[in-house]
Amino acid sequence: MKIAAILLAVLVLASPARADGDHDRARRALEEGRILPLADILARAGQTHPGRLIEAELEDEHGALVYELKLLGANGQVVKLYYDAATGELLKSSSRGRHR
Repeated sequence: MKIAAILLAVLVLASPARADGDHDRARRALEEGRILPLADILARAGQTHPGRLIEAELEDEHGALVYELKLLGANGQVVKLYYDAATGELLKSSSRGRHR
């Protein structure tokens, strides 16, 4: 039980450092021109998939940076969109939830 408590404390304390590192990595990539701004990606997504943004992440997918967006559409569907962060190309989409 004591080991589990220590492990939990370490994970909780380590999380903010990782978040800061991810934020710094994303900012550097944007400043270096390696990725497009998130606002540009959101504008592209809004043209074909109108909805409310639930979550946006910048992921490293096998050495390529990818924006992962999760949107809630007016029809109640949750849509995940994956964009190449460098070019803005839509790589993949998936949806789940109710349809009207």
